[in-house]
Amino acid sequence: MNYEKLRKNCPNWKAHVSHDFVKQLGNGELLKDNFQYYLKQDYLFLLQFTRAWGLAIYKSDSSEQMRSGQAGVNAMLDFEINLHIEYCKAWGIDEVAIKKTLESSACVAYTRYVLDVGMTGTLAELYAAISPCVLGYAEIGRLLSDKSITSENPYQSWIDTYASEEYQKVTKQTQFFLDELCYDASSRQAEKLQQIFNTATRMEIAFWQMGLDVS
Repeated sequence: MNYEKLRKNCPNWKAHVSHDFVKQLGNGELLKDNFQYYLKQDYLFLLQFTRAWGLAIYKSDSSEQMRSGQAGVNAMLDFEINLHIEYCKAWGIDEVAIKKTLESSACVAYTRYVLDVGMTGTLAELYAAISPCVLGYAEIGRLLSDKSITSENPYQSWIDTYASEEYQKVTKQTQFFLDELCYDASSRQAEKLQQIFNTATRMEIAFWQMGLDVS
């Protein structure tokens, strides 16, 4: 079992990486209000995902595994969350407004599912729950970047962030570690990993849809 198999056998993967929210980001047609709401919810999402990476450290059996979880925590705290706050400011959302935002049902359901997997499952299962977000965004960044979108797209900087060499490098490390954790999974374990991956992917789709439904 590895990431490519998980992705290939996920019935909803295409619906995740080519969701209407994603398409509208790519062609610049997404309404500003929808994007602003998504940004605020994504900030709350990132806070919970940081906790999930912390669980990855707790679930680790070796210092090498711990370093992978630490890299995830650092990426959240030192890169994604700070970048997100600055990005929100550029879209007229200050930090006070972000922190006053109530979590949507989609955000609660998704993040608490991942945390539940992290608390009750194995390290491999936690990575299976995390990867549709981390690796899905990398794929979306590449897909949208490859479409030669012009700088007139107001969402180009968002696309550039997830298409960037820095983000792609981080996700490759996550994929490599996930593959290491899953390579000798039994058929029963592989079935559980696939089920977790599929559920997290459905949660991703619901999160995108949340961004459209707000208007």
